[in-house]
Amino acid sequence: MRKSEVIAAESVACLNSALARLRDIWEEIGIPEDQRLQRTDAVKRHVNLLLTRMIEEEENLRQRLLKSIDVCRKELHTLCVELQLPPFEEEEETTILQLEKDLRTRVEVMLKQKKERMHELKLLKERDQDLCDILCTSPYHIDSACVPSLQELDQFRRHLAGLSAEKERREAEFKSTKKQIILCMEELDRLPDTSFERDVVCEDDDAFCLSKENLDALQLLLIQLEEQKMKNQILCEELRSKITELWERLQIPEEERDSFAVHMTGSKGKTIKALQDELNRLQELKLQNIKRIIEAIRLELSSYWDKCFYSAAQRQVFVPFNSEDYNEDLLCHHDAEITRIKQYYELHKEMFEGVQKWEDNWRLFLEFDKKATDPNRFTNRGGNLLKEEKQRAKLQKMLPKLEEELKVRISAWEEEQEQEFFVNEKKFMDYVADQWETFHQDKEREKQERLMKKNRQLEEEMYYGSAPKTPNKRRVLGPSTPSKCRKLNGTSISSSSNSTLRSAFSGTMCHSPVSRPPLCGGKPGLPSRTPTRVFKTPQTKRLEKNKENMSQLNGTAMSGGCYLTIPAQRNISVNSVASTYSEFARELSKATRSNTNPHILNSTITHPPS
Repeated sequence: MRKSEVIAAESVACLNSALARLRDIWEEIGIPEDQRLQRTDAVKRHVNLLLTRMIEEEENLRQRLLKSIDVCRKELHTLCVELQLPPFEEEEETTILQLEKDLRTRVEVMLKQKKERMHELKLLKERDQDLCDILCTSPYHIDSACVPSLQELDQFRRHLAGLSAEKERREAEFKSTKKQIILCMEELDRLPDTSFERDVVCEDDDAFCLSKENLDALQLLLIQLEEQKMKNQILCEELRSKITELWERLQIPEEERDSFAVHMTGSKGKTIKALQDELNRLQELKLQNIKRIIEAIRLELSSYWDKCFYSAAQRQVFVPFNSEDYNEDLLCHHDAEITRIKQYYELHKEMFEGVQKWEDNWRLFLEFDKKATDPNRFTNRGGNLLKEEKQRAKLQKMLPKLEEELKVRISAWEEEQEQEFFVNEKKFMDYVADQWETFHQDKEREKQERLMKKNRQLEEEMYYGSAPKTPNKRRVLGPSTPSKCRKLNGTSISSSSNSTLRSAFSGTMCHSPVSRPPLCGGKPGLPSRTPTRVFKTPQTKRLEKNKENMSQLNGTAMSGGCYLTIPAQRNISVNSVASTYSEFARELSKATRSNTNPHILNSTITHPPS
């Protein structure tokens, strides 16, 4: 049995006991039966009324609970829809009171969540409005009347984070641009003119609206200021270039230039004014020194013509170059021409530098080639000859490569510029070919000249004879070692080295067999000298190596004590001088057959005939 049923039974027993006690009291008092019935009925009515009231109160409680349950259910449904949550599931077999308590508690929790979301939404909207006011953008679209979902709130937070980052970026851009604008204005000596410029320069950074339009206008203002600054810089550079050029032409002293050096940097307004004033002063001074200026320009023109490889015909096109009428018009023509030639050189500078490089290497190549034909180069010291040969070989390899590179570069340039590139009124490759052709022609001409000179020397040697080159060093006097002698055709010959004999008979020391009296008269029996010409041949080196085996020829004593002599009179005569070796041989043969006395060749050493 439940406790409540026990308590109810006790209540009934208590009521019965109370009624019995009332009856006993009534009997003891002697209250009549009818009054006892009345009194008992009054107790019944009183108890019944009390119980009825109690029942009504409890019934009201039950109704309130049921009503609260209905209200909570409705609120829970609404809140689940607003908060976008799943419906609340009630527990089975629960009492009204517990159900009402659970529903009411759930409603309170969901109401708290709704309040928190709405509060956060309010704060986010306020922050969004602030950022939108600063960035001049539209607010984030979200319904303020509805409870936002967790996903919507998260998206809103990410949107605000992006706006905050954009605000920081725009603030950094604004501060950087503002700093540059202030610097440009200071450089230009300019104050803010418009209201926008004053808002940028004079107002606080927080007061500036960081809208995209304002930032674009800010960038446009900076571009305009930088363009003006660039124009001023270009103007200043042009003025300085003209001033420097006039200083050089007018030969302005260094002291005067140094005093103006403070204005040779910067591009402020006062600097421009100072440069313009100095240029005007120099222009007036230039008009007073026109002749000297024109002559300086002509020197510069000649220099640029050389750099541009102008031919004589191209230089003659500028007729005022030779004019002697020095006036302002002539100076203007020269200024225009020097400006034009400078622009032309700068436009083709890369090509001209390449051609100049080829010209320098070509000139060096010609110098080395000229040195290669110089016999004095073998007397070098310090290995210069080896260095020159290495450089010469390097240039021979480098020149064709450089020509090929220039050919490719010039072809590309001509295709790009749609015009031809000329050097001395010729296409570069034609110019190079002409240089090589001239080089080969000069080499061939030198070769022919050497052959002709050699032929003439041979003819003179056949006519006059030849003698070895006099040794530079004299033998040390000392006891002579007797050498063996042998006879050749009845002539005593010194038996020194075989190379000496071979050199003597090889034709390097051979006189023509022409009969002629000695050039210098002498006593009979004394040796006489035949005029000779020295011609150094490859065998001369061997003669010089064996010079200790040779004494003085043609009138000097040899090691064997024999003398080379020529008879005072000959019994033969040759009517003509042989001009070639074949004619010399024929004449020699005729002379041999027509004379009984043996003829003596000057290449052998004999005793005078007895």
